[in-house]
Amino acid sequence: MTSEVKDIDIVQYDDDIVKKFAIATLIWGFVGMLVGIIVAIQLANWRFNFGLPWITFGRLRPLHTNAAIFAFAGNAIFAGIYHSSQRLLKTRLFSDALSNIHFWGWQLIIVSAALTLPFGFTVGKEYAELELPIKIAIAVIWVVFGVNFFGTIAKRREQHLYVAIWFYIATVITVAVLHIVNSVNIPVSILKSYPVYAGLQDGLVQWWYGHNAVAFFLTTPFLGLMYYYIPKAANRPVYSYRLSIVHFWSLVFIYIWAGPHHLLNTALPNWAQTLGMIFSLMLWAPSWGGMINGLLTLRGCWDKVRTDPILKFLAAAVTFYGMSTFEGPLLSIKSVNSLAHYTDWIIAHVHGGTLGWNGFMISGMLYYLVPRLWNTKLYSVKMANFHFWTGTLGIAIYMLSMWTAGITQGLMWRAVDASGHLVYPDFVETVMRIVPLYYVRAVGGTLYLVGYVVMMFNLFKTMANAPATQRSETVRAKPLTASFGEVAAEGGHRSIEGLPAIFTTLVVIAVLVASIISIVPTLMSPAYSDGMPAIRPYSALEIAGRDIYVREGCYLCHSQQIRTLPFDVLRYGPASTPEESMYDHPFQWGSKRIGPDLARVGKKYPDVWHYRHMMDPRTVTPNSIMPTYGWLEKSALDFDIIPKKLGVMKIVGVPYSDYQIQNGAVDAHHEAEQLAARLVEQGAPKGLEDKEIIALIAYLQALGQMSNKPAATTN
Repeated sequence: MTSEVKDIDIVQYDDDIVKKFAIATLIWGFVGMLVGIIVAIQLANWRFNFGLPWITFGRLRPLHTNAAIFAFAGNAIFAGIYHSSQRLLKTRLFSDALSNIHFWGWQLIIVSAALTLPFGFTVGKEYAELELPIKIAIAVIWVVFGVNFFGTIAKRREQHLYVAIWFYIATVITVAVLHIVNSVNIPVSILKSYPVYAGLQDGLVQWWYGHNAVAFFLTTPFLGLMYYYIPKAANRPVYSYRLSIVHFWSLVFIYIWAGPHHLLNTALPNWAQTLGMIFSLMLWAPSWGGMINGLLTLRGCWDKVRTDPILKFLAAAVTFYGMSTFEGPLLSIKSVNSLAHYTDWIIAHVHGGTLGWNGFMISGMLYYLVPRLWNTKLYSVKMANFHFWTGTLGIAIYMLSMWTAGITQGLMWRAVDASGHLVYPDFVETVMRIVPLYYVRAVGGTLYLVGYVVMMFNLFKTMANAPATQRSETVRAKPLTASFGEVAAEGGHRSIEGLPAIFTTLVVIAVLVASIISIVPTLMSPAYSDGMPAIRPYSALEIAGRDIYVREGCYLCHSQQIRTLPFDVLRYGPASTPEESMYDHPFQWGSKRIGPDLARVGKKYPDVWHYRHMMDPRTVTPNSIMPTYGWLEKSALDFDIIPKKLGVMKIVGVPYSDYQIQNGAVDAHHEAEQLAARLVEQGAPKGLEDKEIIALIAYLQALGQMSNKPAATTN
């Protein structure tokens, strides 16, 4: 009896770090949503870009997505994982120092993103826009998080890992793999780099990353939170242990294959498209298994759900998860995708998941956490209920408006009359039809933000009412005594739950096998074959213009990928081929058409048309919602850095000669002078030969014109 008591330790949890991440979640969530409303209003009315470079839609939209995903959801994930892991493992976090390095390092990364993205420092790949120094910082801080997390598992006082920990392990491992593989860039300068992948290969790697960033940053950690906080809030066990096993392993194995469904009907090889579609459809089963497990955990306490705002948010979040994971596989069917891709239907789908699943899960978790962490009662239950219904109404308005807009766009784009002509050949006509719905979307987003602000007030008042003396929760726990053989002898899944190293190894194998089979064959194959036409690299001036195009976020509104669909070909010309983008670092296939596809825009209009279009789009395209880019006419083009850019391009595989690299600035000057002279002849002002607008026009005029032409040179 005495020795048994001696073996029991009193463990004090580190709740201070959880508090820090919870407060950061509240603050960054507000910032991310506010920027989201601003960009929504900018689409409804171009004047809200205010003619300023750092607050245009193209620069703010990446800030919005990064703030929503990595600042808001990221801080919430860390708060929930650090809080629940300590209690599930019955031990304090591995290292207080690592916890604080993690917190302050992550906040520094967020601030760095907020400072660089509006000023145009971007790689130009969705959800991976941050430049190389920040990417390296993310990798370092993620390793800090991983060491702290796995170190906590190693010193645990609970032998077997609860289901939430399984999902956390998958998150830590897979996000690291995704981030590192997709972030292999070669630097030109401290805040300018090019990815090593190009064109088709870059697109495949990007959407292997992009889709699985959603899977393993916005899904698996939140499923872990679901498996912890719903049973805790409802005071009931998880509905089915066996279902949780099936849910976890099938999700981890299947999800990683689904990335190619973002590139259906494109130049991606058909085998990869089919593979992505098949595995996306297979996701229906495990995803809905998880939803059922979450909702049925609440069986027998539905009366409490009606009155308890925490359970309201958690139940609604799981319901939105079910809706999103039904819609995702539906959109991966080629015929449905042909209607929905590039439209606002995808925006509705994404925000149903982020606002409903992630946003409501975070809200429910915070309403559960804050009173317990600060040892007090929630300031106002009425405010929490007001937040729930306001947020729900906001999501409904948002999704209905974007579903309507997206289906309208898709049907108008593909409408062909009896004679085989497009019914709506003028793209801007399809835009104007949905502008009223952009206003409705802004109303829905504003309602959601109003509810969120009420939650912020409610929770900060709750914190203010906390007693002056605060103590973290403690628990009495025994050290582990079971040997490896004893745990292994249990057999079945129960044994690997008690052996974290084996469990983690199996997760790594599942992730790597799927990743290798789905993306390596395309990476190892040539970007083009001998039977395809020769493509010249971009000239020195065109490279400079392409970087300006990426900097301004033009890829967020314009695709450069004509699909194989008949109506796409009828509108834009022959379908895009793999070799056309073989020198594109990064690829620019795009994921949204707020404006028309630009794959073959080169030489379609005179040079002066592009000049006027950038200065004031409405002078050449009445009713355009594109912002003005007047600063391009005033900003001096940096010719001196062009040779460095060409040198890095050669490193990543673009066939520039040493002469072209050394004389890059001279070649660019020469080409700029010729283009500026043509512009003057066509009615543009003089003095543009050293301005950024010249380089951008050169790039736009090259699109679709790269075959069988010698590269510009003064040699």
